Amino acid sequence: MKFEIGSTAFIVESNRIVREVTVVKRSGDFHTVRFGTNGGIQVRGSRLFASQEDAEASLTRNRIDKKKYSSPYDYLH
Repeated sequence: MKFEIGSTAFIVESNRIVREVTVVKRSGDFHTVRFGTNGGIQVRGSRLFASQEDAEASLTRNRIDKKKYSSPYDYLH
């Protein structure tokens, strides 16, 4: 999907947080996006989503539950 300059999009940070961004510049398949008033990055168009629901659907939900830590000495009791 092509995002125009000034449009709002959503990205997934660190495969766990969905953030709203504003497209500032477009150069080929790369988009420069800005978070709020300061800070921005350049990302590929494939990392941008039109809605928050689309971005959340792309998150991987197959996290493995870590089992409770047990001491090596627990087997004696």
